[in-house]
Amino acid sequence: MRYRLAVVLALAALLGGCSRPEPRPAPATPQPTSASPTPAPASSASVAAPLPGFVVLTDSDPRIHADIRYATPHNFVGRPITGYREPLCLLTRQAAEALRRVQDAALAGGHSLKVYDCYRPQPAVDDFVAWSKRPGEQQTKAEFYPDLAKSRLFADGYIGAPTAHSRGSTLDLTLVDEPAASQPPYRVGQPLVACTAPRGQRFADNSIDMGTGFDCFDPRAHTADPRVTGTARDNRRLLQRLMTDAGFVNYDREWWHYSLRDEPYPDTFFAAPVARSSVG
Repeated sequence: MRYRLAVVLALAALLGGCSRPEPRPAPATPQPTSASPTPAPASSASVAAPLPGFVVLTDSDPRIHADIRYATPHNFVGRPITGYREPLCLLTRQAAEALRRVQDAALAGGHSLKVYDCYRPQPAVDDFVAWSKRPGEQQTKAEFYPDLAKSRLFADGYIGAPTAHSRGSTLDLTLVDEPAASQPPYRVGQPLVACTAPRGQRFADNSIDMGTGFDCFDPRAHTADPRVTGTARDNRRLLQRLMTDAGFVNYDREWWHYSLRDEPYPDTFFAAPVARSSVG
C-alpha cells in the first residue's frame, strides 16, 4: 500500500511540473534583467470592475505614444480581442508613475516611449486560449509566427495564461524617435511580411529598430538573442536600461515586455474591460 501511494504521489508531482506559466518579477533584487518566476496560484480569482488605483496612461502622461494593437485587427489573432473596448493603456498608478520617470529619461536622449499593450483583462486571455485551440485560424501567421507552429505558442512561452498583464503593472512597449514619425495604417488584407524581416521590409512601425517587430514569436525576439547585433542590439539595451533604472523587469523572451518589480497586485488577476469607465 505504501509503495502504491509513493508511486501516485511521484506521478502527481511530475504532471504538476509540466505547465509553463508566464513569468513574473521576483521580489529579490539581484540580476534585474530577466523575469522568470511563477504566477499567482490558480485560486486567485479574477476581479471585475472597477480597477482600483488604475489610470489611463495617456491621461497621466500625454507625452507617451500609444498603439494598442489588441483593440485592432493588427495582431497575431487577426481581429480585435475580447475585452478591448477602447484603444487605451490602463495601468496601476504605481506603474504609470514609474513609466513617467522612464519617459523623462527617454526624452533626454531624443526618444519617446510607445506602448503596445498594458493591462489585459482575463476575458482577453480566455480569448487567446480559445483561439489557440482552433488550428484553422492562422490569418496573420506569415507576420507574427512565420517559422513556428501555432500549437507551440503557449508551450514555448510566447503566450501565457494567466498573464502578468492582468495584474495591471505589466506592459509591452518600444522607443520611437522624438518627434515621432508618422506610421502608415494597417489595412486588413494587405500583404504580410515576416516580423523577422529587416526593418525596411516588415510592417512600417515607427519604432526605432529593435531587430524584430512587436509580438514576433521567434527566438530572435529574445532580448539578448546573439543574432541581433549592431543598432538593434544597442536599442534593446537602451530600452532595458531605461526600464530597469525605473524598477521594471524584462521578460527575456520578449524585448518589449516589462513588469514593475514592486507591483501592487502581485496575486490578483482583473477582468474589467479595457475602457475608460473601468478606472472610475
